[in-house]
Amino acid sequence: MTERIYNFSAGPAALPLPVLEQAQKDLISLGDTGIGVLEHSHRSKAFLAVYEEAEALVRELASVPDNYKVLFL
Repeated sequence: MTERIYNFSAGPAALPLPVLEQAQKDLISLGDTGIGVLEHSHRSKAFLAVYEEAEALVRELASVPDNYKVLFL
């Protein structure tokens, strides 16, 4: 891999290399499903697990109480 370039302009921030590597791995196969994260049905158990984990992390990081909904757009 070439040397990383850091972007200091407005917009998305540079992600840590381990985050990019995990995303790359999950694009090919989410866990041991053999299907990439972008290829799963939104009704599948694998997608539901990703969704539930993301919601739990958002609630934890932003201190969102249980009586509020988390909406992913």
